Amino acid sequence: MSVDKAFRDMIRNEIEVQLKPLRDVVSRLESGTADLDALRNVAERLAPLAEVVGPLFGAQLPAAKAGRKAVGRPATAARGAVSAAAPVGGKRRGRKPAVATADGSRACAIVGCGKPSRTKGYCAAHYQKLRMLEKTNRRPSAWVDYAPADSVEDIKLPRGRAASKALAAAAQAANG
Repeated sequence: MSVDKAFRDMIRNEIEVQLKPLRDVVSRLESGTADLDALRNVAERLAPLAEVVGPLFGAQLPAAKAGRKAVGRPATAARGAVSAAAPVGGKRRGRKPAVATADGSRACAIVGCGKPSRTKGYCAAHYQKLRMLEKTNRRPSAWVDYAPADSVEDIKLPRGRAASKALAAAAQAANG
């Protein structure tokens, strides 16, 4: 039995040696969580004061209080606040301020399209058409940037041989 007891003691000592660093880390984590709880309590007590005084010093409040970061673009009210604070003069980047409808979006400039506008007042499909018309020097004068919603007549583009003839005529008019 003494060999059995010695073997058990040897295994117990080896396990204690292996587990000591783990136990130290766990005890430090437990003391750290107590500190975190104290900090959380202080933050919760100071939150009403921070909401009042923070904006005076340029502090921004967290977007989501549930602990998760908000995904995607900021809300339209926040976007409007950012664009209002943009510096005056110089070239401005981003979208031109849209005339919002009841749901906060703006309709495409093409009459009867009804899709929300994305770039330069046009929906994604009509903006691609606008780019193609610009590239081939066939952009109608009515297709202006940031046209009001439902104000521009759509055009039907020729396809096949008629398209190649129209492109040739546009190239000839540009050169001649």
